[in-house]
Amino acid sequence: MSIIIKTYEEIQKIRIASRIAAKTLEFIKPYIVPGISTEKLNLICHNHIVNSQKAFPGCLNYHGFPKSICTSVNNTVCHGIPRENEILRSGDIINIDVTVIKNGFYGDTSKMFFVGKKTKEGKKLCKVAKDSLYLAIKMVRPGIRLQKIGKSIQDFIEKNKFSVVKEYCGHGIGKKFHEDPQILHYNAYDGGITLKEGMIFTIEPMVNFGKDTVELMEDGWTVKTKDNKLSAQYEHTLSVTKHGCEILTLREEERFN
Repeated sequence: MSIIIKTYEEIQKIRIASRIAAKTLEFIKPYIVPGISTEKLNLICHNHIVNSQKAFPGCLNYHGFPKSICTSVNNTVCHGIPRENEILRSGDIINIDVTVIKNGFYGDTSKMFFVGKKTKEGKKLCKVAKDSLYLAIKMVRPGIRLQKIGKSIQDFIEKNKFSVVKEYCGHGIGKKFHEDPQILHYNAYDGGITLKEGMIFTIEPMVNFGKDTVELMEDGWTVKTKDNKLSAQYEHTLSVTKHGCEILTLREEERFN
């Protein structure tokens, strides 16, 4: 395993890419309404990233992924491919995952959106998913073990009677989309890794309303819950600082004390 400690200059560049990714999630929010297709959301985000921000969508053509963002609706856990015939309806929940490349560095973030009227189940699931991420973020500082963070996420999610997906995880990020280390969102051996100042990675717990089992669709990307129940995810890119961390993809709507 080769964990890259980022220089001040590299952190600055990742911060720029991350801000663009966060701003894209802010930009797309008004368009998420009943009747719009996920492909239309993809096109709006693509144009914003390329034309307004002069950056490039990190998902586009990554190992063959055909679109510029991931759109994961309701029982889709992650990596949903935007489609013209996938039309959002009131009561849906959708995760939009945005990765941006700017000046050769990546920034990666995602969040849940409610379409039209919120359902009781959707609100509760999304709150627990978001709170599990925030809980983890507040733990990030030099010297802490990754396993402790993963255990805390799993304990919190299961205490709230939901389940955490184990097949997919957070990751280091920088000049490459996915770098070491893997950031597991459950209690598992971490290889003895402790956090160090200058490490940059994502935390992105995927929380299922039902069981934690998932299945990969025939398109080779889309991951759905096996029991067809709802799934939710929030993701931030973080930089470990001397006494804690900086959320590089922090949005205007978010407040951390």
